[in-house]
Amino acid sequence: MAYSSTTPGERDRVRALADYNILDSLPEQDYDDITQLASEICQTPISLISLVDDSRQWFKSNHGLSVRETPREFAFCTHTIQNPSQVFIVTDSREDERFAQNPLVTDDPNVIFYAGAPLIDSRGFGLGSLCVIDHNPRVLTENQLVALQTLAKHVVNMIELRKADRSMRTLQRAFEESHHETQKAHHLLKSEFSPQIINAIQDLESLVPLPALQTEKNAAEKLRNTIQLLQHLQQVVKDL
Repeated sequence: MAYSSTTPGERDRVRALADYNILDSLPEQDYDDITQLASEICQTPISLISLVDDSRQWFKSNHGLSVRETPREFAFCTHTIQNPSQVFIVTDSREDERFAQNPLVTDDPNVIFYAGAPLIDSRGFGLGSLCVIDHNPRVLTENQLVALQTLAKHVVNMIELRKADRSMRTLQRAFEESHHETQKAHHLLKSEFSPQIINAIQDLESLVPLPALQTEKNAAEKLRNTIQLLQHLQQVVKDL
């Protein structure tokens, strides 16, 4: 299938996939369990969780296959993500002109039968597929197709939860750093500014006793307000 970075929505789709920060991540048992289950349900030797970026399809899990990626130009999954509502099925690739000369068909791993359920995230982007592969022509039952789609939805949930967990950890670290800085500022205010405020209040009170302020009403009122403000600030600092 022909595609390019100028295909409508393609740049946004690739960017959305990159945002999950899952490409080239280490194998994880939860994903491997899904491909193993898909392979058992559909009775196929190979099952893959394939994620399609701008140049390749990369396998988050590769049950029954040793390679971790293949060029996008040969990827069956490129077709799968074009239709988010259904499983993409190739019963016999040797009889399909789109795939008959594909190196993945004519050579190892000999992809003759392919069924891929698209991985569509909550924003509608096609990230890749959960697919099953056989070396011989096959037909899946309706129950097998439904199961494959259900497992594909579970894969998407796992990918999105993985991203949410990473975001929560980032927020937690930011909160802890902010709390640490607040504690430092608290200590600085109490240890350095508190004595200065107390000394300023004492100097003012000794310099201008409140009874003497009655002779100059305007000046006295302003000075009294200043002293009261400093006294309030002193109490605030003490309460820290």
